[in-house]
Amino acid sequence: MSSTSQFDRSSAHGETGPDTPLRWICRRRLFVTVLGAALCALAACSGDTPAPQRTAEGRIHLAVERPLMGTLFRIDVIVDDEKTGRSSIDEAFREVENAEGLLSNWDENSQISELNRAAGRQPVVVSHELMTVLQRARDVAVLTSGAFDITFASCGGLWSIRERRIPSDDELAACLDHVDYRQVALDPNQSAVFLADPDARLGIAGLAKGYRVDRAARVLERRGITDYVVNGGGDMRVATGASGTRWPIKVAHPRRDAPLGTVELTSGAIATSGDYEWFFEEDGVRYHHIIDPVTGHPARKTTSATVIASSAVDADALATGLFVMGPEKGLALAERLPGVEALLIAPDLSVHTTSGFPSVVVLGSADS
Repeated sequence: MSSTSQFDRSSAHGETGPDTPLRWICRRRLFVTVLGAALCALAACSGDTPAPQRTAEGRIHLAVERPLMGTLFRIDVIVDDEKTGRSSIDEAFREVENAEGLLSNWDENSQISELNRAAGRQPVVVSHELMTVLQRARDVAVLTSGAFDITFASCGGLWSIRERRIPSDDELAACLDHVDYRQVALDPNQSAVFLADPDARLGIAGLAKGYRVDRAARVLERRGITDYVVNGGGDMRVATGASGTRWPIKVAHPRRDAPLGTVELTSGAIATSGDYEWFFEEDGVRYHHIIDPVTGHPARKTTSATVIASSAVDADALATGLFVMGPEKGLALAERLPGVEALLIAPDLSVHTTSGFPSVVVLGSADS
């Protein structure tokens, strides 16, 4: 599921292109256990939709998954009427698809692409939705002192995981001159955005999946669905109504296929950023997709960052920012943010959490 570069038309935060192979998508590891059955956050990457199930209370549990925007989305709902549930899920998926026109860097007709073309020349009037996303991106950039920075797209395709390409120091130095979130001028009253540096570029994939998850969740809530999980490539938002369901989310272990532990959520969102999602190794060094915008190199202070927040867009962006900041500074920030909890795993695989992170997670060393 930013302070990241683009890899082969992809954000370094794991946002993939429309033709990304599913075997690559399956690298993400966040799991949800529903009604006692462990389901990978990307299911089994098979594209199959599970059959409806009856809960112990006689309600209907529906789950539908679809490949969208280069990742696999899955929506689970618990409803009384199957027809209502399916139509609500269909509408939520349409909302995810509609968001592409706002956020995509590879769609030349998207508003983000229009902003990038106008860099250094003129402001661009954008939709209220995109303005809201950009304001939140700026807020997180300020909170993290630039550890999350949507102008890192200025460095474009310097890094490539598929091609195992490592940029030179000179290449990074040149592009980093154009990385600065403060160059993005937002005028909410006119709904206008101006990117001052003509060589700067925006890329909001570091919170795009979270934003899409939130939009899908809003559709379900508008349709009266109170028990759901929306899972966009490992970024999740959950809600519990009459069922009282506690959705168990299994947090990935950064170096093993087995999960580190389980978090039970009844509301809110959870997202993880990890150095195991997209990477290659050369001469014993792991080059992954989460880039420190100060150095231009993969961030080295963390192997995995899981954030719980009220919205998926916040969880998504903060997971990236805290990953770059590292356990000490990252957790200090998370402790100050209302409604935010975090779990960070250091390079030595020690586990560090905020004081309110759910205790059901198996703590201690992640290599134990």
